[in-house]
Parts: sequence; C-alpha cells; structure tokens
Amino acid sequence: MGLVHFKPTHNGNYKTTENENNVSNFLNTVADDLKRNDCHELSAIITAVTGFEAKMRGSAIVGFGSYHYLYESGRAGDAPLAGFSPRKNAIVIYLSAEFKDREVLLGKFGKHKTGKACIYFKRLQDIDLGVLKQMITNSVESIQNLYG
Repeated sequence: MGLVHFKPTHNGNYKTTENENNVSNFLNTVADDLKRNDCHELSAIITAVTGFEAKMRGSAIVGFGSYHYLYESGRAGDAPLAGFSPRKNAIVIYLSAEFKDREVLLGKFGKHKTGKACIYFKRLQDIDLGVLKQMITNSVESIQNLYG
C-alpha cells in the first residue's frame, strides 16, 4: 500500500508527530478568510466521518486518529488515519494512496489535483462533500484493515 513518507524536519521530529498545539488556533492563522472557514468546516467534516477529534501533527498538519505502520524494510512510525493541511495555493487532504473505489470517487470529486497520497483542492465549494466523506471512510477502512 502506498503511504505518505514524511521526511524528518531539521530537529529530527517527523512532520506527522502528534502534539498538543491547538488546532483552532492554527487554523485561525490562515490568512485567507474563505480558506480559513473551509478548513474549520473540513475539520468538522473529518471529525464527523472518522469519530476522531482533530489533533495537530507537526506544525502544519491537522490529523485524525492514528495508526502504527511497519514496512518490510523495518521502518516504522505513527501517522494519522486522515489529515489535511492548508497550503498557500490549496488545501491538501492526506488519505491512503490506495482505497476502495479511489479512481471512481476521484472522478466524481470535483476540481482537484492529486499526488501519491495527497488530494489538492482550492475550495470546498469546488468539490462534492458526499464524495469526500466516502473517500475518507474508504481510506480509513483500508488503513485499519491493513494495520489493524
């Protein structure tokens, strides 16, 4: 299964390390009013779908739930089941790179771009929220089935 590989930051901590920083305070630092409101709404959506409260991961990722992964190489770590980050040009959602009906759902998702396990969009109004919820559900199920 393809997972996002986060590189260590300068102090050796991973960008996905959960911490006690306040999610709402972080989201309130988003300069663009529309993006800030979208991020607060997205946080509420992901909480409702996953049942996990939002937690900061590193300095710029909002994560939901957690799982421990172990690769055949021996590399191991913890990562959020789902997450997102407001970026300068888009909001990025972190889901599994492989989940049930991924390509079909992305085809119905709305205006977006994809990376290996990342989905980028500019505004919530540009995407289908029902499809987003199904992608989150399928991704979390996929990760939980793989990692328990």
